[in-house]
Amino acid sequence: MNQPTTAFDSMVEAMAMPRVVRLRPNLYAVVFSLMKILPAKHIIEQARSNGLLGPGTPVLETSSGTFALGLAMVCRRWGHPLTIVGDPAIDPALRTRLELLGTRVEIVDDFDAPGGIQGARLARLEELRREQPGVFVPGQYDNPGNPGSYLPVAELVAGAVGRVDRLVGPVGSGGSSGGLSSALRLFGMDTDLVGVDTPGSVIFGLDNGPRPLRGLGSSIHPGNVVHESYDEVHWVSAAAAFGTTRRLFSDLGMFVGPTSGAAYLAADWYARRNPEETTVAVFPDDGYRYQDTVYCERWLRERGHWAPDLPREPLLVHEPRNLHPHWTRMEWNRRPAPERALTP
Repeated sequence: MNQPTTAFDSMVEAMAMPRVVRLRPNLYAVVFSLMKILPAKHIIEQARSNGLLGPGTPVLETSSGTFALGLAMVCRRWGHPLTIVGDPAIDPALRTRLELLGTRVEIVDDFDAPGGIQGARLARLEELRREQPGVFVPGQYDNPGNPGSYLPVAELVAGAVGRVDRLVGPVGSGGSSGGLSSALRLFGMDTDLVGVDTPGSVIFGLDNGPRPLRGLGSSIHPGNVVHESYDEVHWVSAAAAFGTTRRLFSDLGMFVGPTSGAAYLAADWYARRNPEETTVAVFPDDGYRYQDTVYCERWLRERGHWAPDLPREPLLVHEPRNLHPHWTRMEWNRRPAPERALTP
């Protein structure tokens, strides 16, 4: 009987690294159970070792998704009281998990604030920081430890796959796609980076608007998004991401979240068009949080996200406007940030 070669000290260590799964001869997925544990762990441990975060020092951060959960697990592990400033995207199940880990959750709902809902969250975070001198703020949007944490993942991918011609990943804070692509290029690969965004996100020059597909995109410009790193951008609608996520499970048995579906939609299209090149997609989390939403046909139909007949390829545009309702791509060519993305 085979014995495990490593005994992890906690679930934080056990869940930090992904699995690399071959989907086809030239298409791989980097599959995380909870990707944001990795940057949360790296940022907190780095702050502790640098003396920025003392024993028992409170931690304050803004997030409405998996970074909040990853940070809650890390802070619980090291004994740091955590306050999360989120928005209504924190559903009751996620809030329960956060609170069971000892996290205080504060919800803001001013979607019309400067910078949208993320601007409102950041404004409230600053108020709380002024009220609590000495609190530590990880700052996932701007902390270089976020992209820096993905170096061991790039090493894992390079060892498992070899040359990576194209990396396809969702873009939110910019940490995973930017960190992985930078590391792979440092290893000597001329890897093309394809960012997957969604309509209503300002990152690549669109107007701020509703984003039913959460977990990627932003209503502010995160400092960790280095626009000059991206070769192409895809904008994927919620319906397209949700439908592709369900297909990933029915076809391949991969029970993942909708940002993974969005990444797979673009990566699968590239892999089929370029059979001689190796494409790697980033799958950020598993599907358990979405059982009553993405994996529920009734929920999808009631909210207008049921789209069984999706386009087979994206609409090509030459500037960020006139997007297809479900799937659009643009050749970004490592250009600088659009002017409107520079000002929240």
